[in-house]
Amino acid sequence: MAKKADTGPLVIRTAIDLAAERGWRHLTLAEIATASGVSLSELYHHAPSKSAILDGFGRLIDESMLSDGPADPADTPRDRLFDLLMRRFDALQAHRGGLTAIAGEMRRDPAGALSHLPQLERSMRWTLEAAGLESGGLLGPARVRVLALLYLAVLRVWLKDDSADMARTMKALDGRLAQLEQLANTLERRGWRDRKAPGDEPAPEDLSEPD
Repeated sequence: MAKKADTGPLVIRTAIDLAAERGWRHLTLAEIATASGVSLSELYHHAPSKSAILDGFGRLIDESMLSDGPADPADTPRDRLFDLLMRRFDALQAHRGGLTAIAGEMRRDPAGALSHLPQLERSMRWTLEAAGLESGGLLGPARVRVLALLYLAVLRVWLKDDSADMARTMKALDGRLAQLEQLANTLERRGWRDRKAPGDEPAPEDLSEPD
């Protein structure tokens, strides 16, 4: 029997993996409770809806990404983002079947997919912070959304990447980050920087440095 502190993550991971067999749309909360070995009241406490389960899974992946600490500050911003995003894909690997099924259904339900955008943006904000890059300021929301779009593009590659070492995923991620780095350098040369209020301390590192 899982300890109380472990019940939430157990329920979430079980639900994601069940989606590989049952599909996400037709998977019931009662089935998730049974497979997790918990009562419906316990399930309600930890994950009152399937939407909450998906958001909870996103947080588990965030925690896994952050568990090794921030990226090496000696690396370039591009390398830091590569390291952190690959940590995310490493954490996703064990749940590929369920995530593939869920992603397929999400493509047919754009409104449902959009409801999880806030969780995705939180994840990307934490990714920027762990990379030592600004996620606030006037340009912060744009940086978060650009990184989210990059992540989703590479996620589509990962879902079809059957290589043992995720070679296709790494190649796609490196290519997308190279494009982003080139764009950031171009914007920097044209003088697109954050405007700060008088008296603000300069940010320790601007995302206009290749992000």
